[in-house]
Amino acid sequence: MYQGRIFRLIAHLDRLRDSAKALAFTEIPPHDEIIHEIRRTLEANEMVDGVHVRLTLTRGVKITSGMDPRLNQSGPTLIVLPEFKAPVYDRGGLSFITSSVRRFPPDCLDPKIHHNNLIQSILAKIEANHVGADQALLLDQNGFIAEAHGTNVFFARHEKVFTSTTQACPEGITRQAILDLCEANEINYQERSVSLTEAYTADEMFCSGTMGELVAVTELDGRTIGNGEMGPLTKQLATLYTEETASSGFPILATTS
Repeated sequence: MYQGRIFRLIAHLDRLRDSAKALAFTEIPPHDEIIHEIRRTLEANEMVDGVHVRLTLTRGVKITSGMDPRLNQSGPTLIVLPEFKAPVYDRGGLSFITSSVRRFPPDCLDPKIHHNNLIQSILAKIEANHVGADQALLLDQNGFIAEAHGTNVFFARHEKVFTSTTQACPEGITRQAILDLCEANEINYQERSVSLTEAYTADEMFCSGTMGELVAVTELDGRTIGNGEMGPLTKQLATLYTEETASSGFPILATTS
């Protein structure tokens, strides 16, 4: 949330609703009801700016243990968790390693379902922690880059931005915002399969996510990306993203500024 506005809130709620529908929730709160609960929570805690809000929607209380969704008979439970949290990553550049963990293909677990089963990401992060890297990069079953353990990844070479398709990574809201910025500002870009060799030889690499915004990646598997600093396209997109968040968003709270 930036100055009383939540960036791309409706897109987040649309994705939440689509995921709940794919998981066959029998009851899904409408957008206006969820927005009311978010607003009520933010007002109660006097939170206006620099706030990260995490929403979790479950099937609700069960009448007994078991995996059958019919055991959830009390209606859904919505958890609104806001935190005062600045962007979590070092703006000086991140180091990545490639994890041994692979992202599921859609025929195993469709990444378009946004869910709380994050065991792949946790296992990958453990590997990154073990070698002192900031994040872990995950490949798909064909050996192409899917995403990092908690962010989407982008590359640039010869003044063109490219990123993985969403075959094996979630449809990130920040990812889409960056693609929209490329489109609006006539920055050449592609969504396609990306190999590790292409990543190693890229002029620039950066990652994106709600909690981290847009951050340069300067090292991957012990290889320096580009000149080891934030590159010009990454800088341009980071500036455009900051301008976008400062001027747009769903106005959920009034501000005095």
